[in-house]
Amino acid sequence: MTYHAPIKDMMFVMTRLAGLDDIAGLPGCEDATRETAQAVLEEGAKFCGHALAPLNAAGDRHPAAYTNGDVTVSPGFEQAFRQFVEGGWQGLIHPSEFGGQALPKLLATPWLEMMKAANLSFGTCPSLTDGAIEAILLAGSEEQKRRYLPKLIAGEWTGTMNLTEPQAGSDLAMLRARAEPQDDGTYRVFGTKIFITWGEHRMTKNIVHLVLARLPDAPAGVKGISLFIVPKFFVNEDGSPGPRNDVRCLSIEHKLGLKASPTAVLQFGDNGGATGYLIGEANRGLEYMFVMMNAARFSVGVQGIGIAERAYQKAAAYAKERVQGRAVDGSSDAAVPIIRHPDVKRMLATMRSLTESARALSYVAASHSDLAHRHPDAAVSAQHRGIYEYLVPIVKGWSTELAVEVASLGVQVHGGMGFIEETGAAQYYRDARILPIYEGTTAIQANDLIGRKTVRDDGAVAYGLLAGIDRTLGELEAHAGYGKNPAFAALRVHLAAGRASMAKVIEFMLVHFRSDPNAAFAGGVPYLKLAGIVLGGWQMARALLAVSDQEADDPAFHRAKAAMAHFYATHILPRAAALEAAILGASGAEGVLALPDESF
Repeated sequence: MTYHAPIKDMMFVMTRLAGLDDIAGLPGCEDATRETAQAVLEEGAKFCGHALAPLNAAGDRHPAAYTNGDVTVSPGFEQAFRQFVEGGWQGLIHPSEFGGQALPKLLATPWLEMMKAANLSFGTCPSLTDGAIEAILLAGSEEQKRRYLPKLIAGEWTGTMNLTEPQAGSDLAMLRARAEPQDDGTYRVFGTKIFITWGEHRMTKNIVHLVLARLPDAPAGVKGISLFIVPKFFVNEDGSPGPRNDVRCLSIEHKLGLKASPTAVLQFGDNGGATGYLIGEANRGLEYMFVMMNAARFSVGVQGIGIAERAYQKAAAYAKERVQGRAVDGSSDAAVPIIRHPDVKRMLATMRSLTESARALSYVAASHSDLAHRHPDAAVSAQHRGIYEYLVPIVKGWSTELAVEVASLGVQVHGGMGFIEETGAAQYYRDARILPIYEGTTAIQANDLIGRKTVRDDGAVAYGLLAGIDRTLGELEAHAGYGKNPAFAALRVHLAAGRASMAKVIEFMLVHFRSDPNAAFAGGVPYLKLAGIVLGGWQMARALLAVSDQEADDPAFHRAKAAMAHFYATHILPRAAALEAAILGASGAEGVLALPDESF
């Protein structure tokens, strides 16, 4: 089967939970109407369903290939990329000043999800370009913006993010790449960068590498890192590519999944030094690169939602077709489709409810980002910025962790056939496995959630979100459906319990961050997962209220939303209590740290 973008659910979340109408009222967002959103999603679904999804399995079987410094992309990718460029998709959210469409992040997020669901390997390329565009917009000179942004936003060139090196991993303080200043104001860049997504290819005429490197007089550690533009080809005054720069691809990685997305090892400066151009101020490179990283982290979280949706669709279709075993309730003497079996339904409901909750949370986060960037009141803007920044590590970490769970369940629904590559279920599992790792592992997201997003403001944003949950709990209890529809009572009970667990863990982090950091950070990933589960449950409760308050123009859709909210309450939210116990338990951190290093 191919991929069908869940447009109805996407529109429901945007309009009923994420406040699309409010976003359309912001300066510069006047075109972001429901009609525009519907049109963008329908056109995006056509492109993803017809051009990208059919290439997904073929790209897995025939991955990108490396030969003598060149990378050949998977069959069909170049033609699909041309369609992508012709459709103007790269410029969806970027400024009209440089050729973009300047649409809000909320409207672009469903498009991002469907592109990743249709073909994750393809979709990683535009996402890195988005990050490069954002970094140049933030810190680039006017000349750099003029030279690079129109081509990047048009999709005629692509961008990359060059952070880590063989000896550094995620510890960027250990970077050794160096940049030597020249008399003409340029820099000679030397060093090796690894794990560079789409670091080499021929789908476009140029690749704009954004590279972290150290100046000769730079201070040690992360405070001594600068950011440079190092194009694959020099750029002539008329914007056309010139001679090749001194950067070459040494190899591409052989990976568990995501095989059609070439992950390159790049060498800068083997022949005298790659010419680079400083972005912004010296020694502020990591600060600028974090713009790319935050954009990429949100994008990776949405990748997880896309993969989860694709895995769910595949599993649900198979479960309706696969006939095996009699109904356990004796309702049929003949074998029945496996979707009739209670445990298969449990697995499918787990897959669907996790996906829908993560989708809602990510779209709501995107809405906060738009309010942060575009609201005319500085105080309101700052409030929404704080919420968005708190949610980013959760969207990244929780959505990618659940993507692995959902994809694994997809294999399980297929049974033995799921372990066979030809059925396709295994590819989603393999592709999903990188998502909790790249752009910062789940533990790195958790560390960020604790230190920068919880402790730094004494839990102000986190407690503000809990207050929002309290309001929703009151709305559940006051609703006419309470006492009639069991979903209301289930959510009222389990969301309240999850909210209490999250409050206790926030307090624990505030107390132990400095007094016992091992205890705090041992519970970091459980805290992140707990926050995702509870905040996702909050969105499911809001969805239940929304479908219960509006006229059921599509009764089947409304019933399904209510059913998924009920399932989430009774099967997913109870996980929060176990995570709380693991974090707060008297021996929680002690259990993590009990075994000495040499005993492992």
